[in-house]
Amino acid sequence: MANWVYTGLAVLFAMMSFSTHAKSLTFDHEPPLIRQLLVKADRLDKKQDDVYAAWQAAKLYCEASRYGSAEGLYRLGMYYAFGRGVPKNRDYAANLFGLASRHGHFEAQKMLETIELRNGETPACVIDDVAPQKAPFYQFVGEFKGSRSIGSYIQKLPKSKRWIVELADTISDWYKVDSKLVLSIIMAESNFKVSAKSNKDAHGLMQLIPATAERFNVKNAYNASQNIKGGVAYLRWLLSYYRGDVPLAVAAYNAGEGAVDRHQGIPPYKETRAYVKKVIRLYQSTQHEFDASITKASPVVRK
Repeated sequence: MANWVYTGLAVLFAMMSFSTHAKSLTFDHEPPLIRQLLVKADRLDKKQDDVYAAWQAAKLYCEASRYGSAEGLYRLGMYYAFGRGVPKNRDYAANLFGLASRHGHFEAQKMLETIELRNGETPACVIDDVAPQKAPFYQFVGEFKGSRSIGSYIQKLPKSKRWIVELADTISDWYKVDSKLVLSIIMAESNFKVSAKSNKDAHGLMQLIPATAERFNVKNAYNASQNIKGGVAYLRWLLSYYRGDVPLAVAAYNAGEGAVDRHQGIPPYKETRAYVKKVIRLYQSTQHEFDASITKASPVVRK
């Protein structure tokens, strides 16, 4: 598709965002249930740099679309057109605009003038009660390609610290957590320094704060074995709570699960976002196996 078309789409998207946010977003013309969904999604839509808020909004637009909302179809189409919260898919976008325009949606009709309708493919979430696929996390953290994995750092560790890797491998295996993820967190937290202490009173290799140490029965956070056991136990719990979503689990490891749940995704803290980027680029994966029996799922990942 020609560059001028993308430019036109970008301008229209910016105009749509401005116009909808500038006016009263009560959606009074919609039935109560659809209005509630659109208002909630619009609030999430304002979190421009939060990929998880965007995905949550996309879920709500999917639900509104299933109820026949032209506005929900149009907004979901914009999300697919730009890959916001969901993978970019021009075919989905075009079809959603087509459906919305048949309901008389004026902005959707304008979009069809600049985007070619290729086929009748519709996102599954508009047809069935399923969550839309999440946009690839690299849209938030950047491509993994070219970044150094934790393995490359481990190879260059001095012999005096190699025992930490072996200890982490063993404990990780006990808890069925990928040791590469554990080592990535150790790298980000303490750079393999057993005596590390932060200005927030976090201690040891995996930087356990007193509350976390107590929660996972760590008596001496400067004892490497106890520290890693406590950190890995917490990480295993977080992976279960966030159903294998590594970015969410890592964000919660840094900022606490309360902050992640409250913000419905990675909190807008500069430190936490930089931390998640660092760990994900070291680990180079956004999914991990999890044991659903450990704890119920976070409201962030529940349907």
